[in-house]
Amino acid sequence: MSKSMIARSALMLTCAMGALASAAVANAQEAADSTSLEEIIVTAERRSVNLQDTPLSVAVVGGQDLRALQAGGDDILALAGRVPGLYAETTTGRIFPRFYIRGLGNIDFYLGASQPVSIIQDEVVLEHVVLKSNPVFDVQQVEVLRGPQGSLFGRNTTAGIIKFDTAKPTQTLQGQAQASYGSYGTTTFDGGIGGPIVADKLAFRVSALYQHRDDWVDNTFTGTSADGTKTPQSDAMGGFDERDIRLQILATPTENLSVLASAHARSYEGTSTLFHRAGLKKGSNSTQYAERDKVALDEAVNNPQAYDTVGTSLKIDYDFGGVKLTSISAYEGTDGYSRGDTDGGAAANFPVGGVANGYGQSQGAVKDLDQITQEIRLASDTDGAFKSQVGGFFFDSRDITNFYQRAYFVRTNPNNWVSLKNANTSWAVFGQVSYDLSDKLTLTAGLRETEDTKKTTLLKTADTAAGAVTYTGRRYVKMSDTQPSWDLSALYKVTDDV
Repeated sequence: MSKSMIARSALMLTCAMGALASAAVANAQEAADSTSLEEIIVTAERRSVNLQDTPLSVAVVGGQDLRALQAGGDDILALAGRVPGLYAETTTGRIFPRFYIRGLGNIDFYLGASQPVSIIQDEVVLEHVVLKSNPVFDVQQVEVLRGPQGSLFGRNTTAGIIKFDTAKPTQTLQGQAQASYGSYGTTTFDGGIGGPIVADKLAFRVSALYQHRDDWVDNTFTGTSADGTKTPQSDAMGGFDERDIRLQILATPTENLSVLASAHARSYEGTSTLFHRAGLKKGSNSTQYAERDKVALDEAVNNPQAYDTVGTSLKIDYDFGGVKLTSISAYEGTDGYSRGDTDGGAAANFPVGGVANGYGQSQGAVKDLDQITQEIRLASDTDGAFKSQVGGFFFDSRDITNFYQRAYFVRTNPNNWVSLKNANTSWAVFGQVSYDLSDKLTLTAGLRETEDTKKTTLLKTADTAAGAVTYTGRRYVKMSDTQPSWDLSALYKVTDDV
């Protein structure tokens, strides 16, 4: 299918889904026009409240705003441009985002590194850095919670939480879609549609994301590659293909019981980060030597990366009358790799004493990552002065991570790679209570107890070409600790009648 046909198809689908959603859009517009100050409802405290009535520091981005940011093919890193105090970066393309809230984060680019900023999609924590890169689409709202959130959320976090809530199934036919086409063949489609299956009993919503960009960066190296990389080559890298789908089924057999089942899948192929060796002009911040659309790489077959991810979750809510019990069971899994010419240039272009200098390439691969989470919460569901929540959380993540170095790819040492088995298990109990002392003053207190255990086993060492093992260090590391934490806050509402 040609690029023009893709663009026309995407626009036609946009119009069709837009017609289905026209009634809902019209109603929403009428509501927005009827007031000069729109009330913003957040679920940062695990219940729907006005943003002005929560003691937490929360920034909110609407789903439509996020879709506008991603219309040009951007990923969730673009969110940093809309939220004060949030910074995001990556050194591994679209796969390994690192987030910082109020400057607190983790610069470690190891695939198994933990980060103090949690990503939560539909109440499921995405702990591994690859899972954090899962695209967000057909989103209803994004909330960025600044600071520790251990007394409200199952997985503890020290810097904050980025919480994505997708559009859910409804008992009326609703849909939205957005498509765009731009330079470098950049094509984006983000949409979702859903409605009733059985009136008042069963509903569905199916959502999809497609993003594509053609390769647009030339590899200008004209010498011989030791690992068989074809050079020079026009439009060798820089592009990507992102395909994602999600299906949600909501059952409401009684007024008190609701069951939401969700499943999603991701298929991604693209280019890892492109480094530019000697790109800076000496003695300045000028990047005049780093052309955006040209780079000379002698190895790593133009920095490919690819990941496949699947996930499922089951959320059950039961209202006992004033108290609601919530259970969230979830599974996330991924496999993939990312390879790159890490020195950012061709060694032959930087000789020392007439000898090519500075070879470097590596590949990181995640094998069989399995994350299982179970969260149970019991929370008050009334408008009274006293509100409470208590919960328990179980987390288990296991994966095998392999690292391959240059000698493996240039076939001088087939044993030059390392394999690590990682396991992380955590248990926690947490709770929070709040009391309205008056219409303007609310006190909130929270408590948490966490047991966290991490284990890493060295399955294979980087051996000699003959297979001899030269590593003599540790092959097994375990860290475990149990720690309590607490928080206390007071919210005083300043109103016009003060």
